[in-house]
Amino acid sequence: MENKDGFLNSVKRQLRSVVQWENPDPALLFERWTENGDEIKNLSKLIVGPGQGCLFVYQGKVEGVFTKEGMVDLATDNIPFWTTVVKVMQSFESEHKVGIFFFRQSEVLNNKWGTTSVIKYNDPVYKFPVGLRAHGNYSYKIVDPQLFFTNVVGGHERYVADNIREVITARLSQPLTDFLAESKHSYVDIDAMREEIAEGLIVKISGVFEDLGFAMTDFRIEGTSFDADTIRRINQIADKQAEMQAAEAVGLSFSQMEQLAALREAARNEGGVAGMGVGMGAGLGLGNIMGGVMGANMTGQPGASESGKADGANDPKAKLSILKQMHDEKLISTEEYENKKKEILDNL
Repeated sequence: MENKDGFLNSVKRQLRSVVQWENPDPALLFERWTENGDEIKNLSKLIVGPGQGCLFVYQGKVEGVFTKEGMVDLATDNIPFWTTVVKVMQSFESEHKVGIFFFRQSEVLNNKWGTTSVIKYNDPVYKFPVGLRAHGNYSYKIVDPQLFFTNVVGGHERYVADNIREVITARLSQPLTDFLAESKHSYVDIDAMREEIAEGLIVKISGVFEDLGFAMTDFRIEGTSFDADTIRRINQIADKQAEMQAAEAVGLSFSQMEQLAALREAARNEGGVAGMGVGMGAGLGLGNIMGGVMGANMTGQPGASESGKADGANDPKAKLSILKQMHDEKLISTEEYENKKKEILDNL
């Protein structure tokens, strides 16, 4: 009985008249049609379903490509390679197998990508190296199945979307680096310019992927991040900018603020008699800076002289107000604030 069933199945395969790609896995891009080792023998019909295509390979060479939906009569339609295929068929036994590969013609949507390593470029504004990571999604479709089969699929009998993701990701880093270097976007602009960067990048990578037989139909950058070294540099810049704003708020120049910070740090770090001397120097420095600020606020001129201060320079209320601002902005310590406030009040 088993021998009879085996014989009948063999005859059915030999007399098979229709080939089609039934219920393909959504992840598949290319798949070789086969069923229990079938060969193309007296095959006469091919069905190409919606969003599908079919490619015939004989002795490693693509001999025919079908991209139009519907049924193809292989025995009678004008197919140049069919005569070649028929010649190798003798008594239901072919000398060479003929490969039938179905492929996906419909667009492959919403595939995730992410940079595999840090992308490095020089910030055009702040002149320091930036290390950037990015991720997003893309869509694509096969536009030249023969080229795609030859250059990408190769000898695989099944080729899935995950395979092409590796190809795409590997080819993103260099174009993205080049685009960032050419576009002159500072690190502060990256998030705001993601759409523009994505549009520029797809132009750069389109030619690369077209050479492989597929086209990028959509490309998006969903998020970016910086490496630890870049974040450290960004924080340093942010701290300096905050200090400059604080200085402006209390009428100090940035250099005065730096001088004040240096004096305070020296007073805190030195010990013994030397510490006392430095502390006195810091106090005198603070007094000089305060005097300059008072003069600037009262006369409108930075660091005004005694003759230009007028009576406003000695206004204790103005001095106390500026002193309080300096303390609130942490430009001076609580101890320095209290000592200077007491000095001003003692002079009333």
